[in-house]
Amino acid sequence: MNFKRIPISALIGLIATTGFLLIAIFAPVIAPYDMAEPVGDSWEPISSSFWLGTDSIGRDVLSRLIYGARTTIFIAGAATIISFTLGSVLGFTAAVTGSWFDMILSRFVDLLMSIPTLIFALVVLTVLPGNLVTLICVMGILDSTRVYRLSRAVAVDINVMDYVEAARLRGEKTQWIIFREILPNALSPLIAELGLRFIFAVLFLSSLSFLGLGIQPPEADWGSMVKDNKDGIQFGIPAALIPGVAIAVLAISVNLVADWILNRTSDLKGGRG
Repeated sequence: MNFKRIPISALIGLIATTGFLLIAIFAPVIAPYDMAEPVGDSWEPISSSFWLGTDSIGRDVLSRLIYGARTTIFIAGAATIISFTLGSVLGFTAAVTGSWFDMILSRFVDLLMSIPTLIFALVVLTVLPGNLVTLICVMGILDSTRVYRLSRAVAVDINVMDYVEAARLRGEKTQWIIFREILPNALSPLIAELGLRFIFAVLFLSSLSFLGLGIQPPEADWGSMVKDNKDGIQFGIPAALIPGVAIAVLAISVNLVADWILNRTSDLKGGRG
């Protein structure tokens, strides 16, 4: 890869996103303390011992921020993979198949989307067993409705193209048309949506953790860090603001990379045309 040809905004986003991923992967090596270990007094200020201070029960904020990056990125990434796999496959299938399958599935998706996502998740997570697999599956399935609408809309336009009709005349099956004809030509909008859906998953997880139905103690994620330290804001203690800044930086960096990839793939498709 020639870094000189990458726009400065995309390069900044790429460096920041890579940094977050490396921090998440090597969290046990990088973190100076255990994430659940009280190592000082409550809400100690920034010092040489605690670079970002301590939280409400004396745990190192930097260590919890690092471990929180691992938890947040892993869960949001897994939920995004589920939502895109499920949503895009069903959306492409509905567009290509049409008829009653498309009508029933689209109306079911409309029904799910008519219910506020956060309220739906709160009800489901209250009823189902509270574990990591349940949390990821609920987030992925609920978010797949947005991916379904986008992928179906894109696939409907591609489905009437001449090369798709030629594939049908050759006797190609639905699976071939979806994965060999439609998917390669739908990548640009899906890549752009991928960054948005990942950040939505990060924000959604943080919201659930803030409300007490996301990551459970003593595990750390950025939403639970805000919840644990929100009372310190009125005293000027930054322990609740630091994870909020981390979420904002991650959101901006991922979207900068997604925008660059979208522009790059669009330029390449235009050049081939």
